[in-house]
Amino acid sequence: MNGTAALLALTLLVASIVDARADISSTITLSSDYDFRGMTQSALDPALSASLDWTNESGFYLGTWASNVDFGAKSDLEVDAIAGYRGQFNDDTGFDIGTNYYSFWPDDDDSNYAEIYAGLSYKAVSVKAWHAPDYFNSGEKAFYFEANATIPLPADFDLTLHAGYNTGDYWKVFYEGSYVDYSIVLSKAIGSFALALKWIDGSDLRSADGTPGNIFSTESKVFFSVATTLPW
Repeated sequence: MNGTAALLALTLLVASIVDARADISSTITLSSDYDFRGMTQSALDPALSASLDWTNESGFYLGTWASNVDFGAKSDLEVDAIAGYRGQFNDDTGFDIGTNYYSFWPDDDDSNYAEIYAGLSYKAVSVKAWHAPDYFNSGEKAFYFEANATIPLPADFDLTLHAGYNTGDYWKVFYEGSYVDYSIVLSKAIGSFALALKWIDGSDLRSADGTPGNIFSTESKVFFSVATTLPW
């Protein structure tokens, strides 16, 4: 079963679980590309993703997330496992810490890896730091630092600004070094659906700007997504 077919089956399973368990939520997203830190994971082709999330009133949460990918002949499905803890210092300031384990199917080169993260938020602004001791099971470490801000607009639109900085030995060994990615998102909720139009630019990583077959390309792009969270 290829990655897209497996993901469709997983999405149906997730929807049935959410219907049966009101304390569990799921977000299903269809987008024109799967972007990860300015680098396409689906070779600029459409992506279907689904999550299954459980959050305890204490702030502890668990989740899994899956999407089709296009790593050439290597992998066509990503499945992540997530665990963390979030809370509030006061009404305006919050925190989020946790870990994410990324797995890829099939994966002849065993690129699975774990990443830890810690973030702070103040009103509509947030910052987060990520660290992978063995990024893509390469034997090299990587860091990612990001800042985000969401600005309410008229007619219930939101504008989200993002900047991220990728650095660490992995980028020095396998690419030309650190790079910055940016994005601007215009979003709006219509009923049970969230629509987003997003501009992304990771072309600061010049060696991956327009790669053959668009595998892991970082060229600037615009994509559209529609998402819904269950239960409605």
